[in-house]
Amino acid sequence: MLVPRDMSRRHFMRHLATGAATIPALEFIGHLQANAAELQKRNKACILMWMGGGPPTIDIWDLKPGSKNAGEFKPVGTKGDLQISELLPKTAMAMDNLSVVRSMSTREADHGRGRYYMHTAFVPNPTVTHPTFGSVVSYELGQKRKWLEIPAFVAIGGNPGSPGYLGMTNAPFAVDSNGQIRNSSMKGTTRDRLGQRLAMLNVVEDNFIRTGRGDAPQAHKDVYHKAVNLMTSKQMAAFNFNQEKPEVLQKYTSTGSTTGMMRRGGGQFGRGLLMARRLVETGVPFVEVSNGGWDMHNGVFTSLRNKLPEQDAGISALVGDLKERGMLNDVVLVWMGEFGRTPRINGNTGRDHWANSWSVMIGGGGLKGGIAIGQTGPDGDTVVGKSYQPGDVWATVAQALGIPVNTVHKSKRGRPMKLANGGTPIKELIG
Repeated sequence: MLVPRDMSRRHFMRHLATGAATIPALEFIGHLQANAAELQKRNKACILMWMGGGPPTIDIWDLKPGSKNAGEFKPVGTKGDLQISELLPKTAMAMDNLSVVRSMSTREADHGRGRYYMHTAFVPNPTVTHPTFGSVVSYELGQKRKWLEIPAFVAIGGNPGSPGYLGMTNAPFAVDSNGQIRNSSMKGTTRDRLGQRLAMLNVVEDNFIRTGRGDAPQAHKDVYHKAVNLMTSKQMAAFNFNQEKPEVLQKYTSTGSTTGMMRRGGGQFGRGLLMARRLVETGVPFVEVSNGGWDMHNGVFTSLRNKLPEQDAGISALVGDLKERGMLNDVVLVWMGEFGRTPRINGNTGRDHWANSWSVMIGGGGLKGGIAIGQTGPDGDTVVGKSYQPGDVWATVAQALGIPVNTVHKSKRGRPMKLANGGTPIKELIG
């Protein structure tokens, strides 16, 4: 059911708070569809690590030693067939499970437009609001998991965007890095009192639905009661990462020094990733963990010395944890921001916005690990050979999750909208 435009995310969240809680392309794609039905039988999921602000991937995943644009850090070998930053030593030992797409070229170097493009695979259009890809996964997989009582799309520490024409039932359920719903109200409301309010609401809504006023009343009731169901679900325990053993949490958050942990917000990324692991283990098919602070126009190398140890701890712990639990082949991991940063270092020892040539990390989910796909020139300012778009990344994720890449949705006006804007899965990763 399509939810009317006036059913805004804020409206939905208010209810949640009230509830407290080398093959030709066509042949290649045809080959992929054959396995989709089998994959859908398994508990597939995706964890997106969103680096808000645009990370300098030339200093992280695609270093250029000896170049005029080289930064202060050296590349180091990994357990895969590629090198990454020396500030990611733990992640280097997990790179046999992860790969890097080094030839992203996405043209949108504005924060808002880049965020929208990378999340939806569509450039912004005033006539339609496209769904963020977490909402696509929620729509395709979440509604098939009838036993899942908590939202099928959880956003930790950020706002990934709108469900667009897929409706508010597929909107992100936003919590902070401690698992708390933002702006929760009704504290102290007793169960009996809430029950009385719900009984009255049922009468009002049922009567309104019978008047035949379109889909809006029923959509409102469906969303509201989905929120109320959270109150009694045992699955809500997935948000409580404090139930984990202290040594598990330490793996996700320990940077090996006090620098990364003492800065403001230290440990939030690791806690978010641990929560994400608990959520996908419970059955949530899409979790986005946000980590901002990457808009590094000034002092990029000092900033990276603070941020990358936290990234190193979180990424390596998540890969190890999923692998130990036998989940890594079923959970796709994606690390990206809205764009990269300029190869050229500016006068403030920073790097500016750059969408022409940059990197995305992707792994798990049965995808091939330990490789670099595509390449940039010796100075990092151009893509050499084939470039990739966000639709290609999301089509790869969809294939790994068992969602047919030829899926077509419809906008509210009935316009056909191709999954991931018609992107093609990256063959080197699918294998």
